[in-house]
Amino acid sequence: MSKRLNFIDLFAGCGGLSEGFLQSGSYNGLAHVEWELPMVNTLRNRLEKKWKLEKEESLKHVVHFDIQRTSELINGNWSNNSKEQFPNNHQSVMRKGLKGLVKDKKVDIIIGGPPCQAYSIAGRAQDKNGMKNDYRNFLFESFSEIVSEFKPDVFVFENVPGILSAKPGGVKVTDRIYQQFKKIGYTIYKSDKLKKAELISSDFGVAQKRKRIILIGVKKDSTINLKEIYTSIKKQKCTTKTVRDVLFSLPKFYPKNTPTKKISHAGNSNLLSHTPRFHNTRDIQIFRDWIKNDMNSKPLDYKINFYNKIFNKKSKHAKYRNLEWDKPSPTVVAHLNKDGLMFIHPDEKQARSITVREAAILQSFPLDYEFLGGQGYCYKMIGNAVPVLMAKGIAEGIKNVLNE
Repeated sequence: MSKRLNFIDLFAGCGGLSEGFLQSGSYNGLAHVEWELPMVNTLRNRLEKKWKLEKEESLKHVVHFDIQRTSELINGNWSNNSKEQFPNNHQSVMRKGLKGLVKDKKVDIIIGGPPCQAYSIAGRAQDKNGMKNDYRNFLFESFSEIVSEFKPDVFVFENVPGILSAKPGGVKVTDRIYQQFKKIGYTIYKSDKLKKAELISSDFGVAQKRKRIILIGVKKDSTINLKEIYTSIKKQKCTTKTVRDVLFSLPKFYPKNTPTKKISHAGNSNLLSHTPRFHNTRDIQIFRDWIKNDMNSKPLDYKINFYNKIFNKKSKHAKYRNLEWDKPSPTVVAHLNKDGLMFIHPDEKQARSITVREAAILQSFPLDYEFLGGQGYCYKMIGNAVPVLMAKGIAEGIKNVLNE
């Protein structure tokens, strides 16, 4: 039997990448680094309840820390200005940093997905100065420092396709990334080949068509072949699932005849986080009309006019979209924390946007995965996550090559 491989997860979020790697059965998580506390709490809770870590172990291994303070994160001895005050009996362990957690274990792989908003095309359209001023453009430098310190055989750097065209400071970020990893002794695809690193989540059994750049690096002095890893990952592809496959049988919620201030839909469900957000009567009717009139299939200007006419606006963007039963979902996004107008449930009679649980299912999180935090924040962490089954496919593809 092949030995388990050890990984560190950076920018771990609520745990999509970690969950996929753990589900493969071939990896041990040594450390998971995340800065936003609801995500930290969600991941700790998952490691305890599913993966049977003791509470003290989850407190140690899910590190609530700002990765930009990279030297402190690696070596410990950080100051007390972290958002989280660790219990006294954890202080000595935490202050040893990642080195204290890893100890003498070999780190086989480092995984992570730095925040993608700075690279996304939609984000750039909204903020013309974002490419110059957003610190998130350069978080790959912190990622590379940790890779340089622990020298894994392989690393996985996940991000949006927009990274291929991003030019902070007028220089392609993919060129910066290539040079950065070359400097520390790793080989990755050059910018002109990175399109080959694009994967689609629907190819891995996820009911969502989410494109991502999976930038993989290998040590220059190793015998690991980069092309073989990508080939091995793509061999993990499986049957495409649709929205119908994963959402149709879930408990249903229908508009109430007399909605209260906070509850617009009624139904019974024992699923975690499967409660609709409130919708006013106007939006409920809009959702019904949208699906009834097959508005998804209409030209863009028709969709825009639909919204502008109702609200007497002059928007240049379509505001509504429904999921379609017999297709994978479009990319689940963090914007769901603000509204669900682009994720209208495909059942006209339910006339609502998707629940937190439905968003999680579309990201292939298991039904027993708990998300800790307010409803809006749960939508945000799910939208920012890597689909679990996609992560599992990546993990298994890499494992097959490394074990050879």
